[in-house]
Amino acid sequence: MSEAEGTLELAAAVELFNAGRWLAAHEVLDELWERTSGPDADFYKGLIQAAVALHHLEEGNAEGAAKLFRGHRRCLGAYLPAHRGIDLAAFLEAMERALRPALGGTAGPLAAEERPRLTPAAERSAGG
Repeated sequence: MSEAEGTLELAAAVELFNAGRWLAAHEVLDELWERTSGPDADFYKGLIQAAVALHHLEEGNAEGAAKLFRGHRRCLGAYLPAHRGIDLAAFLEAMERALRPALGGTAGPLAAEERPRLTPAAERSAGG
């Protein structure tokens, strides 16, 4: 996989993720992960786990969401504060807010404004 192909696929996954299409984002990220070796493998794995955690949360599966909460944080923590242009510090904060109910055993749909988003690292420093 070329760097350009990976960048385009990651952009597509980010768009799907930010639209709340967790399983579709998972599919694109899974393809990237399967073709990746080296340092980016855990990055993609963490994003996959985040997407599936949010899917479980919105489907009412608090236990599944809580299990993936720890996994995605462990995978993505090594890439803080940002990686491949994504503000992971802000993302992990948003994921913690969104999944907090699941850690207490409650799950359900998120309002659009509560959904974690994958944003460019530059947006955070510019106030976004």
